[in-house]
Amino acid sequence: MKILLISDTHGSIGRVTNILKRLTGIDLIIHCGDYAFDAQWLAESCDIPIVSVKGNSDEYYGDAFETVATPYGNLLVTHGHMQLVEFRLDNLLYLTEENHCIGACFGHTHIACCEETDGIHLINPGSLTDPRDETGGTFALINSTEENFYVDIVRYDTFMGADKQEEPPAEADTSSKKKTPKAKGGFLRNLLNHSDRF
Repeated sequence: MKILLISDTHGSIGRVTNILKRLTGIDLIIHCGDYAFDAQWLAESCDIPIVSVKGNSDEYYGDAFETVATPYGNLLVTHGHMQLVEFRLDNLLYLTEENHCIGACFGHTHIACCEETDGIHLINPGSLTDPRDETGGTFALINSTEENFYVDIVRYDTFMGADKQEEPPAEADTSSKKKTPKAKGGFLRNLLNHSDRF
């Protein structure tokens, strides 16, 4: 079973559609929240089954989660804001164990991670559209058989071949003039932008 795992698209699914044009053999898409509308749009526009949950940006503050059956075992799917994943993963680990799952797919932090603790896989695909690290956007691919469970965190630019030199558009300014850097906000602005209201 091959699963495309995404999260925190926040109303921009162009990159997801680009990925789907290149990927083959996807059996399931999992969207870990923020925005649920994006998952709904994908469900209506492609022929691949989709499992999704609501996140805090969907103005949902309940403890929503789903379970997904894979050949290797069940996966728990949640956004993670109610488990406080931006600070700690033990709450998510306990929820996963309580529901007899072999792993959990979550989002909320916009930073990809894949950890295994006591045989339980904790997988965050990061964000394709609003990453909070230096990756430029990530997603995850899960391959599950009865004997094995593999997870790959994939950088969008590498997957799409952005490492190749591309010709700039004809109207692009390619002069060597020094450009004024864009002003950046301070600590408080950064804190508010990354709080996800939680």
